[in-house]
Amino acid sequence: MLHILDQQNTILNKFVAELRDVNVQTDSMRFRRNLERVGEVMAYEISKTLRYSTVSVETPLGEAEVALPDDQVVIATILRAGLPYHQGFLNYFDGAQNAFVSAYRKYSKDGTFNVKVEYISCCDLTDKILLLVDPMLATGTSLVLTYNALLEKGGVPRHTHVASIIASEEGIEYVKKHVSQEKMTIWSASVDQELTVKSYIVPGIGDAGDLAYGDKL
Repeated sequence: MLHILDQQNTILNKFVAELRDVNVQTDSMRFRRNLERVGEVMAYEISKTLRYSTVSVETPLGEAEVALPDDQVVIATILRAGLPYHQGFLNYFDGAQNAFVSAYRKYSKDGTFNVKVEYISCCDLTDKILLLVDPMLATGTSLVLTYNALLEKGGVPRHTHVASIIASEEGIEYVKKHVSQEKMTIWSASVDQELTVKSYIVPGIGDAGDLAYGDKL
């Protein structure tokens, strides 16, 4: 299943516009905060899909019946651009467990690249809800490799939600082709059509990691 959030106009549009805007995104602190804010909105939307049970909460004047989530959530992100985005999810799912993956593109002389997963810190995922959060879903290659690596180390979650801010149509189709749609739901704030020869999304937002944390070698 695919959810594209900008198909309905909300305040989320403002946060995404500022992430895209070359006149705003140069403020790295604001850029990180906007990644975080989009993560918060995305977490709220995904929370609607969880299982809930009603519990009784004692108030100063009596008792209130409240429906609270039953599912154990694990938030996983790919370093480094995903860190502020991850924090947005953690602000809302404050009891969640967390997983971190270091993955990078290793380029060849002809400009092609392979994605290498270098490091994984992961808890037991068995029968939990996995939120795999990454600001950009470009080719989909790194996300699928990360997903498979997490499952190999942590076990099989009950369901996985992939949450991106900007996704390419090609990346979405790649993920759909390589992961059972019964086990995964894809969420994106917006979808762009084009990828460059170096697999950057157009119009996209540029390099989210560099914009958040500075240029890398």
